[in-house]
Amino acid sequence: MDHHESFMNRCLFLAKKGKGLVAPNPMVGAVVVHEGRIIGEGYHHQYGGAHAEVNAIAAVENKDLLKESTIYVSLEPCSHHGKTPPCADLIISHQIPRVVLAMRDPNPLVGGRGIDRMKKQGIEVIEGVCEKAALELNRRFITFHQEKRPYTILKWAESVNGFMDIDRDADQKGVFWITAPGTKVLVHKWRSEEAGILVGANTVEIDNPSLTVREYHGKNPVRMVIAPNGISSDAAILNGEAPTMVFHQREELKGKESHFYTEGDLIQAALNWAFENGIQSILVEGGATTLNSFLKAGRWDEIRRLIGKTEIKKGIPAPDIRHLRPMNQDEFGPDRIYTYRKDKA
Repeated sequence: MDHHESFMNRCLFLAKKGKGLVAPNPMVGAVVVHEGRIIGEGYHHQYGGAHAEVNAIAAVENKDLLKESTIYVSLEPCSHHGKTPPCADLIISHQIPRVVLAMRDPNPLVGGRGIDRMKKQGIEVIEGVCEKAALELNRRFITFHQEKRPYTILKWAESVNGFMDIDRDADQKGVFWITAPGTKVLVHKWRSEEAGILVGANTVEIDNPSLTVREYHGKNPVRMVIAPNGISSDAAILNGEAPTMVFHQREELKGKESHFYTEGDLIQAALNWAFENGIQSILVEGGATTLNSFLKAGRWDEIRRLIGKTEIKKGIPAPDIRHLRPMNQDEFGPDRIYTYRKDKA
Protein backbone atom coordinates (compact mmCIF):
# COMPACT_ATOMS: atom_id res chain seq x y z
CA MET A 1 0.00 0.00 0.00
CA ASP A 2 1.47 3.39 -0.99
CA HIS A 3 1.23 6.50 1.17
CA HIS A 4 -1.68 7.92 -0.87
CA GLU A 5 -3.79 4.80 -0.22
CA SER A 6 -2.88 4.79 3.47
CA PHE A 7 -4.07 8.36 4.00
CA MET A 8 -7.17 7.82 1.85
CA ASN A 9 -8.11 4.76 3.87
CA ARG A 10 -8.03 7.01 6.93
CA CYS A 11 -10.42 9.38 5.14
CA LEU A 12 -12.81 6.51 4.39
CA PHE A 13 -12.65 5.30 7.99
CA LEU A 14 -13.58 8.77 9.22
CA ALA A 15 -16.33 9.13 6.60
CA LYS A 16 -18.16 6.03 7.88
CA LYS A 17 -18.76 7.78 11.20
CA GLY A 18 -21.42 9.87 9.45
CA LYS A 19 -23.50 6.83 8.42
CA GLY A 20 -27.20 7.43 8.99
CA LEU A 21 -26.59 11.05 10.00
CA VAL A 22 -25.57 13.00 6.89
CA ALA A 23 -28.10 11.93 4.23
CA PRO A 24 -29.04 13.23 1.75
CA ASN A 25 -25.41 14.41 1.77
CA PRO A 26 -22.64 11.87 1.16
CA MET A 27 -20.34 10.46 3.82
CA VAL A 28 -16.99 12.23 3.51
CA GLY A 29 -13.70 12.16 5.42
CA ALA A 30 -10.61 14.34 5.03
CA VAL A 31 -7.06 14.47 6.39
CA VAL A 32 -4.39 17.14 6.07
CA VAL A 33 -0.85 15.78 5.72
CA HIS A 34 2.40 17.72 6.18
CA GLU A 35 5.71 15.97 5.47
CA GLY A 36 4.15 12.54 5.85
CA ARG A 37 2.31 13.28 9.10
CA ILE A 38 -1.39 13.93 9.67
CA ILE A 39 -1.80 17.39 11.21
CA GLY A 40 -5.57 17.66 10.92
CA GLU A 41 -8.52 15.41 10.17
CA GLY A 42 -12.30 15.58 10.07
CA TYR A 43 -15.48 14.18 8.62
CA HIS A 44 -19.02 15.30 7.85
CA HIS A 45 -20.87 14.73 11.15
CA GLN A 46 -24.47 15.53 10.26
CA TYR A 47 -26.61 17.04 7.53
CA GLY A 48 -26.41 20.81 7.57
CA GLY A 49 -23.16 20.81 9.54
CA ALA A 50 -19.61 21.57 8.48
CA HIS A 51 -18.14 19.44 5.71
CA ALA A 52 -15.16 17.13 6.17
CA GLU A 53 -12.67 19.58 4.62
CA VAL A 54 -13.82 22.38 6.94
CA ASN A 55 -13.36 20.20 10.01
CA ALA A 56 -9.99 18.86 8.89
CA ILE A 57 -8.57 22.32 8.16
CA ALA A 58 -9.99 23.70 11.42
CA ALA A 59 -8.14 20.93 13.29
CA VAL A 60 -4.74 22.12 12.01
CA GLU A 61 -3.14 24.11 14.82
CA ASN A 62 -0.51 25.89 12.72
CA LYS A 63 -2.35 27.19 9.69
CA ASP A 64 0.95 28.32 8.08
CA LEU A 65 1.68 24.64 7.40
CA LEU A 66 -1.32 24.41 5.08
CA LYS A 67 0.67 26.11 2.31
CA GLU A 68 3.07 23.15 2.36
CA SER A 69 0.50 20.37 2.89
CA THR A 70 -1.66 17.90 1.00
CA ILE A 71 -5.33 17.43 1.81
CA TYR A 72 -6.85 14.00 1.18
CA VAL A 73 -10.62 13.88 0.66
CA SER A 74 -12.79 10.85 -0.05
CA LEU A 75 -15.08 12.86 -2.37
CA GLU A 76 -14.55 15.84 -4.62
CA PRO A 77 -14.84 19.13 -2.67
CA CYS A 78 -18.10 20.95 -3.40
CA SER A 79 -18.08 24.05 -5.58
CA HIS A 80 -21.59 25.36 -4.90
CA HIS A 81 -23.32 27.15 -2.06
CA GLY A 82 -25.64 24.74 -0.24
CA LYS A 83 -26.06 24.55 3.51
CA THR A 84 -22.39 25.60 3.73
CA PRO A 85 -19.95 27.59 1.50
CA PRO A 86 -17.94 25.77 -1.22
CA CYS A 87 -15.12 23.62 0.16
CA ALA A 88 -13.11 24.10 -3.05
CA ASP A 89 -12.95 27.83 -2.26
CA LEU A 90 -11.81 27.08 1.29
CA ILE A 91 -8.93 24.96 0.01
CA ILE A 92 -7.98 27.71 -2.44
CA SER A 93 -8.12 30.41 0.23
CA HIS A 94 -5.67 28.47 2.42
CA GLN A 95 -3.33 27.96 -0.55
CA ILE A 96 -3.13 24.20 -0.06
CA PRO A 97 -0.95 23.12 -3.02
CA ARG A 98 -2.14 19.53 -3.51
CA VAL A 99 -5.49 17.71 -3.24
CA VAL A 100 -5.83 13.93 -3.44
CA LEU A 101 -9.33 12.55 -4.15
CA ALA A 102 -10.94 9.13 -4.13
CA MET A 103 -13.76 9.98 -6.55
CA ARG A 104 -15.63 12.74 -8.32
CA ASP A 105 -18.98 13.89 -7.02
CA PRO A 106 -21.90 12.45 -9.05
CA ASN A 107 -24.10 15.37 -7.98
CA PRO A 108 -24.70 17.48 -11.14
CA LEU A 109 -24.30 20.62 -8.98
CA VAL A 110 -20.63 19.65 -8.66
CA GLY A 111 -19.67 17.13 -11.36
CA GLY A 112 -15.99 18.09 -11.68
CA ARG A 113 -16.48 21.81 -11.13
CA GLY A 114 -14.68 21.74 -7.81
CA ILE A 115 -11.71 20.05 -9.44
CA ASP A 116 -11.66 22.54 -12.34
CA ARG A 117 -11.85 25.48 -9.95
CA MET A 118 -8.89 24.26 -7.91
CA LYS A 119 -6.79 23.41 -10.97
CA LYS A 120 -7.33 26.90 -12.36
CA GLN A 121 -5.74 28.23 -9.18
CA GLY A 122 -2.64 26.11 -9.74
CA ILE A 123 -3.53 23.35 -7.26
CA GLU A 124 -2.34 19.86 -8.15
CA VAL A 125 -5.26 17.41 -8.09
CA ILE A 126 -4.75 13.65 -7.97
CA GLU A 127 -7.87 11.53 -8.56
CA GLY A 128 -8.96 7.93 -8.19
CA VAL A 129 -7.11 6.87 -5.03
CA CYS A 130 -9.13 4.03 -3.40
CA GLU A 131 -11.96 4.89 -5.79
CA LYS A 132 -13.63 1.47 -5.60
CA ALA A 133 -13.95 1.69 -1.80
CA ALA A 134 -15.29 5.25 -2.06
CA LEU A 135 -17.91 4.20 -4.60
CA GLU A 136 -18.99 1.37 -2.31
CA LEU A 137 -19.24 3.67 0.71
CA ASN A 138 -21.49 6.19 -1.03
CA ARG A 139 -23.48 3.84 -3.25
CA ARG A 140 -26.74 5.34 -1.93
CA PHE A 141 -25.70 8.88 -2.81
CA ILE A 142 -24.46 7.80 -6.24
CA THR A 143 -27.63 5.85 -7.13
CA PHE A 144 -29.79 8.74 -5.97
CA HIS A 145 -28.06 11.28 -8.22
CA GLN A 146 -27.29 9.11 -11.24
CA GLU A 147 -30.56 7.16 -11.43
CA LYS A 148 -32.89 9.78 -9.88
CA ARG A 149 -34.36 7.38 -7.34
CA PRO A 150 -33.56 6.09 -3.87
CA TYR A 151 -31.14 3.22 -3.34
CA THR A 152 -33.53 0.33 -2.65
CA ILE A 153 -32.84 -2.50 -0.20
CA LEU A 154 -35.23 -5.46 -0.01
CA LYS A 155 -35.24 -7.24 3.35
CA TRP A 156 -37.15 -10.25 4.58
CA ALA A 157 -36.90 -13.13 7.04
CA GLU A 158 -37.71 -16.69 6.03
CA SER A 159 -37.91 -20.04 7.76
CA VAL A 160 -35.27 -22.69 7.28
CA ASN A 161 -37.62 -24.33 4.77
CA GLY A 162 -38.39 -21.20 2.74
CA PHE A 163 -41.57 -19.64 4.17
CA MET A 164 -41.84 -16.03 5.31
CA ASP A 165 -45.15 -16.32 7.20
CA ILE A 166 -47.69 -18.87 8.34
CA ASP A 167 -51.05 -19.41 6.64
CA ARG A 168 -53.50 -17.25 8.57
CA ASP A 169 -57.22 -17.13 9.25
CA ALA A 170 -58.93 -13.84 8.40
CA ASP A 171 -58.83 -12.70 12.03
CA GLN A 172 -55.35 -13.96 12.84
CA LYS A 173 -53.16 -10.87 13.36
CA GLY A 174 -49.73 -10.06 14.75
CA VAL A 175 -46.10 -10.69 13.81
CA PHE A 176 -44.92 -14.27 13.48
CA TRP A 177 -41.27 -14.14 14.49
CA ILE A 178 -38.91 -16.28 12.45
CA THR A 179 -35.49 -14.98 13.53
CA ALA A 180 -33.97 -14.75 17.02
CA PRO A 181 -34.81 -11.81 19.33
CA GLY A 182 -31.32 -10.35 18.98
CA THR A 183 -31.74 -10.05 15.23
CA LYS A 184 -34.54 -7.56 15.80
CA VAL A 185 -31.97 -5.11 17.17
CA LEU A 186 -29.88 -5.56 14.03
CA VAL A 187 -32.90 -4.85 11.82
CA HIS A 188 -33.64 -1.67 13.79
CA LYS A 189 -30.01 -0.65 13.29
CA TRP A 190 -30.53 -1.14 9.55
CA ARG A 191 -33.62 1.06 9.73
CA SER A 192 -31.60 3.83 11.39
CA GLU A 193 -29.14 3.78 8.48
CA GLU A 194 -31.73 4.39 5.74
CA ALA A 195 -33.80 7.48 5.00
CA GLY A 196 -37.05 5.64 4.32
CA ILE A 197 -38.82 2.37 5.04
CA LEU A 198 -41.59 0.86 2.90
CA VAL A 199 -44.24 -1.83 3.40
CA GLY A 200 -47.47 -2.88 1.76
CA ALA A 201 -51.06 -2.71 2.96
CA ASN A 202 -51.16 -6.38 4.01
CA THR A 203 -48.22 -5.89 6.37
CA VAL A 204 -49.95 -2.89 7.95
CA GLU A 205 -53.21 -4.82 8.34
CA ILE A 206 -51.73 -8.06 9.70
CA ASP A 207 -48.62 -6.97 11.65
CA ASN A 208 -49.65 -3.39 12.45
CA PRO A 209 -45.98 -2.31 12.68
CA SER A 210 -44.74 1.10 13.82
CA LEU A 211 -41.54 0.79 11.70
CA THR A 212 -39.38 2.80 14.11
CA VAL A 213 -35.90 2.25 15.55
CA ARG A 214 -37.13 1.77 19.12
CA GLU A 215 -34.72 -1.15 19.70
CA TYR A 216 -31.74 0.95 18.60
CA HIS A 217 -30.55 4.54 18.85
CA GLY A 218 -30.92 6.67 15.76
CA LYS A 219 -33.37 8.56 13.62
CA ASN A 220 -36.65 6.99 12.54
CA PRO A 221 -36.89 6.61 8.76
CA VAL A 222 -39.72 8.18 6.77
CA ARG A 223 -42.49 5.57 6.58
CA MET A 224 -44.06 4.70 3.23
CA VAL A 225 -47.01 2.38 2.54
CA ILE A 226 -48.17 0.93 -0.78
CA ALA A 227 -51.93 0.61 -0.21
CA PRO A 228 -54.23 0.85 -3.27
CA ASN A 229 -57.31 1.11 -1.02
CA GLY A 230 -55.70 3.03 1.83
CA ILE A 231 -55.22 1.81 5.42
CA SER A 232 -57.11 2.01 8.69
CA SER A 233 -56.94 5.41 10.38
CA ASP A 234 -55.89 3.76 13.65
CA ALA A 235 -52.90 1.92 12.15
CA ALA A 236 -49.74 2.24 14.26
CA ILE A 237 -47.86 3.57 11.25
CA LEU A 238 -49.97 6.76 11.51
CA ASN A 239 -48.98 7.37 15.15
CA GLY A 240 -46.98 10.52 14.38
CA GLU A 241 -43.64 9.12 15.57
CA ALA A 242 -42.16 9.64 12.10
CA PRO A 243 -43.25 11.26 8.82
CA THR A 244 -45.53 8.90 6.90
CA MET A 245 -46.95 8.75 3.38
CA VAL A 246 -49.60 6.33 2.11
CA PHE A 247 -49.65 5.78 -1.67
CA HIS A 248 -53.15 4.87 -2.83
CA GLN A 249 -55.69 4.92 -5.69
CA ARG A 250 -58.89 5.86 -3.86
CA GLU A 251 -60.57 9.03 -5.12
CA GLU A 252 -62.21 9.79 -1.75
CA LEU A 253 -58.78 9.97 -0.05
CA LYS A 254 -57.43 12.62 -2.44
CA GLY A 255 -55.93 15.55 -0.58
CA LYS A 256 -55.94 13.79 2.78
CA GLU A 257 -52.91 14.50 4.95
CA SER A 258 -50.12 11.90 4.64
CA HIS A 259 -51.79 10.42 1.56
CA PHE A 260 -50.58 10.44 -2.07
CA TYR A 261 -53.05 9.64 -4.84
CA THR A 262 -52.08 8.26 -8.23
CA GLU A 263 -53.90 6.43 -11.00
CA GLY A 264 -50.62 4.89 -12.13
CA ASP A 265 -47.97 2.54 -10.76
CA LEU A 266 -47.93 2.94 -6.98
CA ILE A 267 -44.37 1.69 -6.53
CA GLN A 268 -43.06 4.05 -9.17
CA ALA A 269 -45.04 6.88 -7.57
CA ALA A 270 -43.43 6.07 -4.23
CA LEU A 271 -39.93 6.02 -5.72
CA ASN A 272 -40.54 9.32 -7.53
CA TRP A 273 -41.91 10.92 -4.37
CA ALA A 274 -38.90 9.69 -2.40
CA PHE A 275 -36.50 11.22 -4.91
CA GLU A 276 -38.37 14.52 -5.01
CA ASN A 277 -38.26 14.67 -1.21
CA GLY A 278 -34.57 13.89 -0.87
CA ILE A 279 -35.04 10.37 0.51
CA GLN A 280 -31.78 8.83 -0.62
CA SER A 281 -32.42 5.21 0.37
CA ILE A 282 -35.32 2.98 1.39
CA LEU A 283 -35.53 -0.33 3.21
CA VAL A 284 -38.42 -2.41 1.86
CA GLU A 285 -39.77 -4.63 4.66
CA GLY A 286 -43.01 -5.55 2.96
CA GLY A 287 -44.71 -8.91 2.65
CA ALA A 288 -44.44 -11.33 -0.25
CA THR A 289 -46.67 -9.31 -2.61
CA THR A 290 -44.71 -6.08 -2.18
CA LEU A 291 -41.30 -7.74 -2.30
CA ASN A 292 -42.14 -9.77 -5.41
CA SER A 293 -43.43 -6.62 -7.11
CA PHE A 294 -40.09 -4.91 -6.57
CA LEU A 295 -38.19 -8.00 -7.72
CA LYS A 296 -40.31 -8.55 -10.82
CA ALA A 297 -39.88 -4.92 -11.89
CA GLY A 298 -36.15 -4.96 -11.15
CA ARG A 299 -36.58 -2.04 -8.75
CA TRP A 300 -33.92 -3.01 -6.24
CA ASP A 301 -30.23 -2.56 -5.58
CA GLU A 302 -29.59 -4.83 -2.62
CA ILE A 303 -31.27 -7.77 -0.88
CA ARG A 304 -30.84 -8.80 2.75
CA ARG A 305 -32.28 -12.27 3.26
CA LEU A 306 -32.43 -13.51 6.84
CA ILE A 307 -32.90 -17.23 7.50
CA GLY A 308 -33.94 -18.34 10.97
CA LYS A 309 -33.99 -21.75 12.61
CA THR A 310 -37.81 -21.78 12.62
CA GLU A 311 -39.60 -24.33 10.46
CA ILE A 312 -43.06 -23.60 9.06
CA LYS A 313 -45.10 -26.58 7.85
CA LYS A 314 -47.45 -24.56 5.66
CA GLY A 315 -47.27 -20.89 4.83
CA ILE A 316 -46.46 -18.08 2.44
CA PRO A 317 -43.35 -18.80 0.35
CA ALA A 318 -40.49 -16.35 0.52
CA PRO A 319 -39.43 -14.71 -2.77
CA ASP A 320 -37.61 -17.15 -5.01
CA ILE A 321 -34.16 -15.75 -5.76
CA ARG A 322 -32.34 -19.00 -6.47
CA HIS A 323 -31.09 -17.47 -9.73
CA LEU A 324 -29.11 -14.89 -7.76
CA ARG A 325 -25.72 -15.48 -6.17
CA PRO A 326 -25.10 -13.89 -2.75
CA MET A 327 -22.12 -11.58 -2.45
CA ASN A 328 -21.61 -12.71 1.14
CA GLN A 329 -23.06 -14.80 3.95
CA ASP A 330 -22.90 -13.91 7.64
CA GLU A 331 -24.05 -15.50 10.85
CA PHE A 332 -25.84 -13.43 13.48
CA GLY A 333 -26.49 -15.58 16.51
CA PRO A 334 -28.46 -18.62 15.27
CA ASP A 335 -29.58 -16.79 12.12
CA ARG A 336 -27.93 -16.53 8.72
CA ILE A 337 -27.88 -13.39 6.60
CA TYR A 338 -27.36 -13.49 2.85
CA THR A 339 -26.61 -10.24 1.03
CA TYR A 340 -27.13 -9.77 -2.71
CA ARG A 341 -26.33 -6.85 -4.99
CA LYS A 342 -27.73 -6.17 -8.42
CA ASP A 343 -25.15 -6.28 -11.18
CA LYS A 344 -25.24 -2.82 -12.77
CA ALA A 345 -22.74 -3.60 -15.49
